[in-house]
Amino acid sequence: MIRKHIEALQGRKAGILGEDEFIRSAVMLPLIEDKGGIKLLFEKRSAELDYQPGEICFPGGKVEPSDGGPQNTAIRETCEELGILPEQLEMVAPLDVFVSPFNIVVTPFVAYLKDYRQIHFNPAEVEKIFSVPLNHFLQNEPQLQTLKLNLTLPEDYPYHLIPHGRNYPWRQGIYQQYFYLWQDEVIWGMTAGILHNFISLLQQ
Repeated sequence: MIRKHIEALQGRKAGILGEDEFIRSAVMLPLIEDKGGIKLLFEKRSAELDYQPGEICFPGGKVEPSDGGPQNTAIRETCEELGILPEQLEMVAPLDVFVSPFNIVVTPFVAYLKDYRQIHFNPAEVEKIFSVPLNHFLQNEPQLQTLKLNLTLPEDYPYHLIPHGRNYPWRQGIYQQYFYLWQDEVIWGMTAGILHNFISLLQQ
């Protein structure tokens, strides 16, 4: 019997261990093209939102089971936030999945946004939108801050079950945080991390 269960694993697609405990979301990096060249479109989140109010981000949100996958989530959220139609998005490619040490997994996508002048963003979620020339990011390195992450163990942690007990040499995590400056705005956090991945791919 157990052999059948083992054989049933053949052809299985690997997931992320513990992913049920993660918040899964998807974002879109919208590219617009005009006489000034190619630009990246950003949102400034409404100051009335409970989560990350007033921060710079890409359109996106939580993956819902009804979406049928992260790409559909990115399209749906982008359309809802910017007041556009799916036909205005010309998909280019997925970027690398961003795994945050804070139990968040973000799947980013790049798409050209056609007829961008027809945007009517949702003021309940978006304070404003703005665009930045892609060349600005290609020609200007971000500021980098390296953060160190340490475990905080509860008082009832079973030290007696592990080698060296309370003196166990725990690893220290590293979290790279980028800061891009544009006029009076600061692009940082997960948005900057995803942006940095996109720029790095273009420069390879």
